[in-house]
Amino acid sequence: MQWTPALAAHVPRLATAFAIPRTIPSKRGVLLSFDDGPHRQGTPAVLAGLARAGAPAVFFVVGEQVVRYPELVREIAAAGHEIGVHGYRHQTRREWTRGLLAGDTRRALDAVHEAGGPRPRFYRPPHGVFSLGGLRCVRSLGLEPLLWSRWGRDWEGRATATSIAERATTGVRAGDVVLLHDADHYGAAGSWQKTAAALPRIFDQIAAAGLEATSVRDATENRGRLGGPIRGPQSPVALAVVP
Repeated sequence: MQWTPALAAHVPRLATAFAIPRTIPSKRGVLLSFDDGPHRQGTPAVLAGLARAGAPAVFFVVGEQVVRYPELVREIAAAGHEIGVHGYRHQTRREWTRGLLAGDTRRALDAVHEAGGPRPRFYRPPHGVFSLGGLRCVRSLGLEPLLWSRWGRDWEGRATATSIAERATTGVRAGDVVLLHDADHYGAAGSWQKTAAALPRIFDQIAAAGLEATSVRDATENRGRLGGPIRGPQSPVALAVVP
């Protein structure tokens, strides 16, 4: 039971059972999200691509990288994008105690604050791996969990701008949350360049589907929190390793 939520990013019924949103409430909007930054080169490249398209996004930043590049946190916020937290250290929380997780999350929040960024609303764990205790912990800190419904697998060395765009947008639907990365700190070297190059095609495909990039603020305005009460799964599910 403790590790059943770890599969929520890939098993919609588990995400629903544990009230972990993978999508946003929107009739035409698609939310682009970027993990693992900030990055000295990747974050400005992605910001430029978003600016050219006039598109909003949410950046899930890693505390240890925020300390290295605090000015980029301010640039993300100044451009009108939302900042979420991705932990202070980019490590799977599979064996972490609640105290250790709480300390790491508070440290990440402090790093964003000290960098001059706004107080984050959303939390996404490294590799998308939640435990039941971890879920309760981040919620007790006033954060909302948010996973994803589509991804570009842009951290892989074999990824190309074309493969990233196709994976991210094939069959895209209103409310989808797309996982991408603006940094290569924890992925293949230079992977951010392919992500930045994929953005124009991603926007073209979203538009071709009759949709548009939206912000999480616009999608949730007057709706309160994304998730509902935790109900718990109806049957046990085996734990799998989440990329």
